[in-house]
Amino acid sequence: MLWFRGNQVRLARYSFGFLLRNLSACKTDLPVLTLFTKDPCPLCDEAKEVLKPYNNRFILQEVDITLPQHSAWYERYKFDIPVFHLNGQFLMMHRVNVSKLEKELLKLEQHGAEGGPVSS
Repeated sequence: MLWFRGNQVRLARYSFGFLLRNLSACKTDLPVLTLFTKDPCPLCDEAKEVLKPYNNRFILQEVDITLPQHSAWYERYKFDIPVFHLNGQFLMMHRVNVSKLEKELLKLEQHGAEGGPVSS
């Protein structure tokens, strides 16, 4: 009886680990949209509202430029937030440009579906 329970526990642990790995893999397939922000930032709050319909197409990463470890970003963007990078590349600043975001997300999605390089 203990042997059977031990295998059930191992199976449950294996299944849970497998599930977590698959969820992580799915998440990492999405592009990362980085929002450079600070608190308070009414324009950033407005931008996040505009982005809500697209939330399933990217992972939103927020970087608070006022934190000591982000001082380089503070020097660069202190007068321009919100600033957005897509997969580490500058995308837009001040307000969300929905058509530009759509275009870049579509390029990345097509790149992922085709498995080839994105043409500019």
